Parts: sequence; C-alpha cells; structure tokens
Amino acid sequence: MSLIVPAILTADLNDCNAQIQAANIFCKRVQVDISDGTFAPSVLVPISSLTWPEGLVMDLHIMSAKPSDHLEAILKVKPGLCILHAEVSDDIVSITNKLHAAGIKVGIALLKNSFPGKYSSYIAMADHVLIFASEIGKQGAPADMMQVEKVALVRAIKPEVEIGWDGGANLGNVRALARAGIDVINVGSAISKASDKPAMYQSLIAETEKKGVLI
Repeated sequence: MSLIVPAILTADLNDCNAQIQAANIFCKRVQVDISDGTFAPSVLVPISSLTWPEGLVMDLHIMSAKPSDHLEAILKVKPGLCILHAEVSDDIVSITNKLHAAGIKVGIALLKNSFPGKYSSYIAMADHVLIFASEIGKQGAPADMMQVEKVALVRAIKPEVEIGWDGGANLGNVRALARAGIDVINVGSAISKASDKPAMYQSLIAETEKKGVLI
C-alpha cells in the first residue's frame, strides 16, 4: 500500500507553519523542501526555523549543492528522514554516517536524468530513494511518468529500500504510481491548493487503493 505524504515547498515561514499545522490534522507524515539556491533555483524556509507538532513525522528534502553546510541544523531539528541529492559534489557517505549515528534515516534523491546504477553505492546505504519526476524547486509542473522505470532498477540494487516519488502527483496518476511499486507518494499542489485538504488527501488514498484495470 502506498503512503500519501503532503509536500511543502514555500519561502514563507508563516505559510510553511500553516501547512504543517493543517497537515497534522489529517496525516502523520509530511515532507518539507529545503533549498538554499545552490542546487534548486529558489530559496525556501531555513531548517533552523522549522517546528512541528509532536507525533508528526518530518521528512526533509535537502536541495543544496553542499548539504554538509546544513548538517548541524539538520541534526538539531532531527527529522525522521533526511533526503540528499545523489548528484551533489559533497561527501554523501560521511553525511549519511553522521545522520545514521544520530538516529535519522537517510534518503537519496535522483533527478530525472540520473541513472540509479551510477549511484548504487549511495542507494545501498540509504533507507529511502526518492525518484524525482518534475522540475526541481517548483510545484505544479507535470510528472514525467517514464520515471517509474527506475523502480525496478532501484529494487535490483536494494530490494527492501523505501521508494518515494516527488513531482506532479495528483488524482490522475497516483493509482498508476501505486501500481508501479512506489511506497511514498509526495503530493504538493494537489493538496496545498485544494479547498478541502483533508478531503483531497482521503481521495488520493482511495485512488491508490483501487484495483483493476487502469483507465
């Protein structure tokens, strides 16, 4: 069964906190995108300013060319999962070891043009692999559904790893994503722009649970 996780991408701290509080009403896990402008084009809320309700699991998606610059802040807020991009020029192995030592799970994100086999050593260390299927640092762009082909490639490297999806997930494609073997479907604008967020969240879950022929 696939898990629907609201994805929060904003430069406005008040908006970020409002989205976290709203999500806490209807779900138990959220992803917050972090960007310092070095890897993705936008600058988003700083890690040090983040707070969240007890019991809500926080995933941090670190869109930075130098995630080690943010390691101290990550360790301080202690998310459930910290997702690093495989493509950056930083010591991912050292960062992963330090996060694991602190009890934080580590994810490896792969951009659309990244081949899983190139980063097999990172995937082997990871608890989660995030398949990125849209434009980095933006919400609302369409999903590249061909990225589901990476699921089998990732499973061949580490069969038990949790696989996530980020980019363009909505009511029209979450069923296909669930059927493709995605464990965690991060949903941005389809939830954040919905007039009734809890109802949309439940609709997305219901769609992933449908069986039969895709239409």
